[in-house]
Amino acid sequence: MASPPAFPKLVSSAADALRERAEEVNRLNVFPVPDGDTGTNMALTMDAVVAELEQLPPDASVATICQAITHGSLMGARGNSGVILSQILRGLCEAIGAADTQGTELMASALERATTVAFQAVRKPVEGTMLTVLRDASKAARAAVTAGDDLDTSLDNVLAATVESVRRTPDLLPVLKENGVVDAGGFGLAILGEGLLAAWRGTEFDLDIVEAASAPALAIEPVDDWDDDEYLYCTEFLLYGESLDREAVQSFVSSRGGSELVVGEDDLLKIHVHTNDPGGVLSHVTTLGEVAEVHINNMRRQTQARTDALRAEPDDAASVPEKAMGFVAVGAGDGIKEILTSLGVDTIVNGGQTMNPSTAELLEAVEKVRAKSVIILPNNKNIHMAAQQVVPIAPVPVAVVPTTSVPEAFAALLAADHGSGLEEVTVAMSEAAALVRTGEVTTAVKDSKGKVGDITEGQVIGIANHEIEVVGEDVVQVAIELADMIAPDGETLTLLGGSDMSDEDLQRLADAIAAAHPELEIEHHHGGQPLYPVIMSVE
Repeated sequence: MASPPAFPKLVSSAADALRERAEEVNRLNVFPVPDGDTGTNMALTMDAVVAELEQLPPDASVATICQAITHGSLMGARGNSGVILSQILRGLCEAIGAADTQGTELMASALERATTVAFQAVRKPVEGTMLTVLRDASKAARAAVTAGDDLDTSLDNVLAATVESVRRTPDLLPVLKENGVVDAGGFGLAILGEGLLAAWRGTEFDLDIVEAASAPALAIEPVDDWDDDEYLYCTEFLLYGESLDREAVQSFVSSRGGSELVVGEDDLLKIHVHTNDPGGVLSHVTTLGEVAEVHINNMRRQTQARTDALRAEPDDAASVPEKAMGFVAVGAGDGIKEILTSLGVDTIVNGGQTMNPSTAELLEAVEKVRAKSVIILPNNKNIHMAAQQVVPIAPVPVAVVPTTSVPEAFAALLAADHGSGLEEVTVAMSEAAALVRTGEVTTAVKDSKGKVGDITEGQVIGIANHEIEVVGEDVVQVAIELADMIAPDGETLTLLGGSDMSDEDLQRLADAIAAAHPELEIEHHHGGQPLYPVIMSVE
């Protein structure tokens, strides 16, 4: 056999193998909730690792490579499975980066360390999950050392033990058996292992080796038993700070939800929790440090999407005719997403202020659209750069309409002439978006100064043209004052109520603006967006 490829190449090949089968892993996902995103989350986590490795020089040391893998996986970890995967990679790298042994002993030591770190990250480990699969792989590696097996034989034995462990997961976790599936995260680990081994030997990725592990998936059934008492939002973010108390953060997060994971060091924590109050969680942690990379997903809707996909005929997607032009938009909030869909958006990427999706997420959304060309509406100026980076790498022609708010996207979509060319449509949509005046009402997260003077943390602020124009103590009053500023010469004012705004308050606001501006046609909808109780626009 030729010399095995360099360490980063092995990792990249394993990531490629998982990405190719991410959707299959998604279909297996029923635990802890059937939201169908385990494969995607694990693949995105590995993509972040690969991106970090690509920044290293060709002669980077093993220790440097391990640091890059640990950092990349923590920064890019997505979902419960992705965070656990990041801790598995951290444990492997801690052992490999400090190794004074090689071969089978190093493999066993690395898997043992990975098992320890991963189990420590999960407050209530559950048998029949990827943790079980990891532990079984670790035991097989140690058995190979005891038996005196060479590295090639040991690798085969460990992968076989991994696949067999995946096959056993339904016997350990009843919800898997009830739904005729193996554990999605465990299956993802098996794919990573086979992808790495194929790259090590210079062979093609052999689907048959891991195919047996997913045999029960032939009986996959939709899951319709979502319990409204379950936590609704999967919430995850990075927390930067100084001397962060991980145990204290873990205790707080545990009190606000379930499936909680808090990992990292005293200056950077990755936090994942299922909760009904993502705003409350974020509000508390912003008193401890700075929050970044916020992702909030509605698990009930994810579950319904998985159910709908499983009910569809296997070739339904392929039978959908390819359109001349498709649309991808960024948005958050059930109501906003429903409006975007009704206006012709094919794929919606969860995101917005403080929740900026990556280029990889936007590219994935573009790839889901069956169209000869695609237009992206980023709906936030902080997402423009990531959206533009999709243009040269997408498989079809892509253009970006530089929307900075969701209302701008509404206007742009209404102006789209699907019978025109990509460039012509992009210009028309951009011109329509530019005519929209947007106002946003939110809460100050820290003390600051602006054109309106001193601003105190917790005050309600009204933003127009990216400037704080109004400060007050009441959401409705600030919104009314903000409407007065952006209403002149307008014909229609649209209000989008946030997740924390009641229907009664939204109606009261609409009535007050209508009374003050009888010349305006007032429309109001429940947008459901987080962080912003009111978004308004005037055209």
